[in-house]
Amino acid sequence: MTPAHTVDDYLAELAEQRRQSPHTISNYRRDLTRLLALAGALRPADLQVHQIRRFVAQLHAQGLSGRSLGRMLSAWRGFFAWLGQRSLVAANPCEGVRPPKSPRLLPKTLSVDEAAALLAPDDETDPLLAARDAAIFELFYSSGLRLAELAALDVEVLEGVLLEGEVRVVGKRSKARIVPVGARAREALAVWRVAREQLATGGERALFVSRRGVRLSHRAIQVRLGRQALRAGMPRHVHPHMLRHSFASHILQSAGDLRAVQEMLG
Repeated sequence: MTPAHTVDDYLAELAEQRRQSPHTISNYRRDLTRLLALAGALRPADLQVHQIRRFVAQLHAQGLSGRSLGRMLSAWRGFFAWLGQRSLVAANPCEGVRPPKSPRLLPKTLSVDEAAALLAPDDETDPLLAARDAAIFELFYSSGLRLAELAALDVEVLEGVLLEGEVRVVGKRSKARIVPVGARAREALAVWRVAREQLATGGERALFVSRRGVRLSHRAIQVRLGRQALRAGMPRHVHPHMLRHSFASHILQSAGDLRAVQEMLG
C-alpha cells in the first residue's frame, strides 16, 4: 500500500467512524499531503524525529507561523499514532517535537478619538441604566480596571473615590492596589450614586447593580459595553480588556512612565 493510500484510509476512518467534519478532514488531508511531499521517497515508517524537526524548520523558514505548525504537527501526530496501532510504524516520530513559538501580538487598543466616541452619552431610554453604564465605562477607561475588579466593587468605595479620587481594588492572586480615578469618572460615579438608590435592593453591597437590583454580572457588563460600541459606530468588537489596554496606551503616550503604568495596572 502506498503512503497516499494509507492517508486515504486514515482520513476515511476519521470521517466514518469518528465523525470528523468535512472541514477537519480537508485540513488533515492538506497537512498530511504536505508531510508526504516533504518525505519524498521515504515511507512514513522510515521517518525519524530529526527529520520531522527538519520539516518543521523548513516550513517555518517558508513563513508558516507557530500556530499553523502546531496544528500541522497535531495532524501528523494523529496519523502516526493510527499507524502505530496497526503496527505500521515502530514509534511516533512526532512525539516531543514542538512548534516554534509565535510572536505575541500587541493588545488591540482604541484611539483617543474612538475612546471619546465610546464614552459619549448615548440614547439609552432608561436614565438609570444610562447613568450606571456611563459610570462603568468611565471607570474602566479612567483607571484601567480588569472586568473582575470592577464587577467586585462594593458601594462603600464611593466615598473614597469621590473625596480622594482613588479606588482600592483587589486583583489577581488577591493583590490589592490603589489606582487614581479621573475627574470624568468621578462625575459619572456621583450621578450613579443617586441613581443606584432607585435600583439596588435592600442590603445589596454591589456598586453596580442590574435592573433587578443585584450585583451586575461579568457577562452583563460585557454585553452593555459591546452594545455601546455598536451605538458609537465602532468598526470592531470592544471588550473590557480593550479599554484597560487603551487606558495603558494613552497614559504611556502622555506620561512615558512605563513603571507607573505597570503599577496602576497591577
